[in-house]
Amino acid sequence: MKTPSRPCVLVFAGHDPSGGAGVQADIEAIAAQGAHALPVITALTVQDNDHAYAVHAVDVQIILQQAMTLVAKIPVKVIKLGIVAHKKNATAIANFIQKMKLQYPDLQVILDPVLGSGHGDSLSLDDAVEAIEPLLKVATLITPNLPELKRLSPQASDLQAQVQNLMEYTQADILLKGGHATEVRVKNIWFQHGQWQTAQEWQWPRLPGEFHGSGCTLASAIAGQLAKGVVLADALQQAQSYTQQSLQHAYAIAAGQLIPARQPVLNTRKKS
Repeated sequence: MKTPSRPCVLVFAGHDPSGGAGVQADIEAIAAQGAHALPVITALTVQDNDHAYAVHAVDVQIILQQAMTLVAKIPVKVIKLGIVAHKKNATAIANFIQKMKLQYPDLQVILDPVLGSGHGDSLSLDDAVEAIEPLLKVATLITPNLPELKRLSPQASDLQAQVQNLMEYTQADILLKGGHATEVRVKNIWFQHGQWQTAQEWQWPRLPGEFHGSGCTLASAIAGQLAKGVVLADALQQAQSYTQQSLQHAYAIAAGQLIPARQPVLNTRKKS
C-alpha cells in the first residue's frame, strides 16, 4: 500500500506557552487543512491567554540553519510568517525567502503582520512596524486587521488610502480582517495587488467573547490550503469558513480570551 504524503508549509513564528497563538496555532490549523507544518521558532514569548509580558529572540543563525536544512530536502511551496522578534531576524528571513524565490518563482508567502497581542502588548524587541518591513517586501498575501493596517499606513486618513499606501510598499494581495470593527457582522475584504477596488468581500456573524490566536489560525489555514494547490480565492473562502467554525467551538483554559478549537475532538469511548 502506498504511503500517503502531505504538502508542507514552512512556518516562521514565535512560541506562545499558552498554546493559543503562535506556532502551536499554526501547526494545528495547517494540519486541519491536510497539510504539514515545518515550524521554525523565531522567538520565545512569556504570555498567557490574555497578555504578553516578554519576548526573547532566537539567534538568527539558529533560525537560518533550521530553515536551510528543511528546504534542502523537503519541497516547500508556501511559507507562513508570524512574529520574528526584531528587524535583524526579519531581514535574514526576507533574504532567505528572496533566494528561495529564485529557485521557486511561484513560492507563496503569507504574512500575518502581528504588531502586538490582542490587548496591545508588544511582541517585538524594537519598533514592531519597522521590524516587519523586510517581510512586507517578500510577502504575496498580507492579512492585517484594522488596527494593524492603520499602523502600517499611519499617514493615510481613510481605509482606501491605507490600503493603497500599503500596496505601494509591497507586491502582495491584502486580506483585510474586520474583527475589530463594530458592525453586527464581521467584514473581511480581499484586495488584489494594484487594485484599490474590492476583489471580494465576505461577511461572518460576529461571535461573543474574545479569542486568542484567531489571526494565526486564519493565516495558517490559508497557507495550508495553498500548499494543497487550492487557488487563492478558494483558499481564502475555505480558510475563513474553517476559522469561523474554530471560533464557534472555542473553549476556555482560564478566565479571559478563548482558544479556537482548531482540531476536532475525537470520541474514543467504546460503545456499550
